[in-house]
Amino acid sequence: QVQLVESGGGLVQPGGSLRLSCVASGGIFNIYTMGWYRQAPGKQRELVTTISSGGVTNCADSVKGRFTISRDNTKKTVYLQMNSLQPEDTAVYYCNAFYGSVRNYWGQGTQVTVSS
Repeated sequence: QVQLVESGGGLVQPGGSLRLSCVASGGIFNIYTMGWYRQAPGKQRELVTTISSGGVTNCADSVKGRFTISRDNTKKTVYLQMNSLQPEDTAVYYCNAFYGSVRNYWGQGTQVTVSS
């Protein structure tokens, strides 16, 4: 069982930046593909970006060039650096750890609000 705790959300003005963190406990962190997803009000949860155990990243077109995912296996932490934030980035951001269908874990989410 893996527990995930996100932090770093908050209110930011358009064009601003935030860095989210997700600390994992339990399990073997290194083997998991880690990801960030988000869910805006009235919308389905969507993929933002992922990073594999080997460091290969993937991200949604909507955040390319603005968001960067990274991981520190020694700290069992995954980060999401978000730059040039826009109101449409407003959502609850969820951390995910994935290693097959039976090892798929979610954090509780952290709110990001982009507004002037």
